[in-house]
Parts: sequence; C-alpha cells; structure tokens
Amino acid sequence: MDNELEKIRQQKLKEMMDTMNSPQLPDTPIEITDQNIGTAINDYPQLVVDCWAVWCGPCTMVAPTIEALAKEKSQKVVFGKLDIDHNHQTAMKYSISAVPSILVFKNGQLKGKILGALPKSQMDNKITELLQ
Repeated sequence: MDNELEKIRQQKLKEMMDTMNSPQLPDTPIEITDQNIGTAINDYPQLVVDCWAVWCGPCTMVAPTIEALAKEKSQKVVFGKLDIDHNHQTAMKYSISAVPSILVFKNGQLKGKILGALPKSQMDNKITELLQ
C-alpha cells in the first residue's frame, strides 16, 4: 500500500513539474506587428497569423473563427492578428495583396497562406493540413 502511494505521489509530482516547465501558450490571438513578427515566428513552433484590416468586411467575419480556433488549439498553435494598414513591411514581405489572408508558420518556416473568409471547419482543416 505504501509503495502504491509513493508511486502515485511521484507521478503527481512529475505531472506538476512538467506543467511548470512547459510554456503556457496564449488562448487568444496575440497582436503581431512589423517589430515582433520575427520573434513570434521564432518563439512559437506553430503560428497562424490573421492578416486583416479595419475596413475589411470579410475580416470581420473571420475574426470569431480565429478567436475560437485560438481557444481550441491553445496548447498546440498560437494565433496572431496583423493589421496590414499599420504593418506595411510585413504585408509586403509576405505579398499580402488581399485580406483576409492567413499565414501559417511551422518551425520558423512559412508553410502556406489561406485566402478569404472560410467557414470554421474549412479553416481548421486547412490550418491542420498546413501544419502536418
């Protein structure tokens, strides 16, 4: 009995240490700018960036999808939002000519773009496919 309790105690201690040592990823989209995109790409193994603009109607339609996916995938993928009107360098670097455009990065590399406002299930499927 004592041996079993010790095993349980050791397992719980290991779980607590693993939780403390693993970085907590945000569960809401982070703000991406010209100044911090490089750091974000390097810091997060899986990063999805929603390139949007205030004046863009379809961007407004995509925003709740990005919010929901950020919550659902919070322990695997970090989501960010880049306002193209205030971050011209990044928009030019990634040839953003229409919004919404979603950039998908894995291990520091651009894996692909998703163009336009898609339903949540399609957006999720495309992101998952690009991150494989």
